[in-house]
Amino acid sequence: MAPRDSETAGLAAILLATARRDLLLAVKRPSDVLNPLAFFAMVCTLFPLAVGPSREQLAFSGPGVLWVAALLATLLTLNSLFVADLEDGSLEQMLLSPQPLPVLVLGKVLAHWLTSGVPLVLVSPLLAITYQMPVDVIGVLMLSLFLGTIILSLLGGIGAALTVGLHRGSALLSLLVLPLAMPVLILGPSSVSLAAGNELYTPGLWALAAYAVGALSLAPFAAAAALRITNE
Repeated sequence: MAPRDSETAGLAAILLATARRDLLLAVKRPSDVLNPLAFFAMVCTLFPLAVGPSREQLAFSGPGVLWVAALLATLLTLNSLFVADLEDGSLEQMLLSPQPLPVLVLGKVLAHWLTSGVPLVLVSPLLAITYQMPVDVIGVLMLSLFLGTIILSLLGGIGAALTVGLHRGSALLSLLVLPLAMPVLILGPSSVSLAAGNELYTPGLWALAAYAVGALSLAPFAAAAALRITNE
């Protein structure tokens, strides 16, 4: 095996080991996974009761409601991304570790997305039925949420790193993440609405994919730098 290949395999092993550790911790704290999911489901199901059963109204507001609920549900879990590590001393060990800190951060973000973003994507078709979305539109919704939740987890990693250990850090975290998430909140619902109107929706999905690639390339390094700054 070439040195570059062995180095890549080593970094992948570090990333997967970090994600596996956080996934095992999440299994021991099922409320961390179920509470945001319950919040997402409640917001999406209560809205039709408030606006009435009009098909036109539900079709018009459905994509926006689902996306806003997904964003808020994701924000509920971001504050705890590094807090447990700070409290048990793991964060200090991460900073002192010879392993690349951006890889460790990416592993934690991956675990967060698997426990918060993926469940939202999987539950979204059931909630989309409430808004009488066609099957092909539900597919676009799931794809947009798939890309969008990846972006939100990566952006949230930066915000969580900047606010870890701060008093009332969750409020500051929301203020940091929401401006960066505005393009996602615009592109996601608009792509679903365009698909529902039989219009061209792929540019929005491509823009989300490009944003996801950019966030994946930069966010782990930004979050790692933020962790070093906030723990000096």
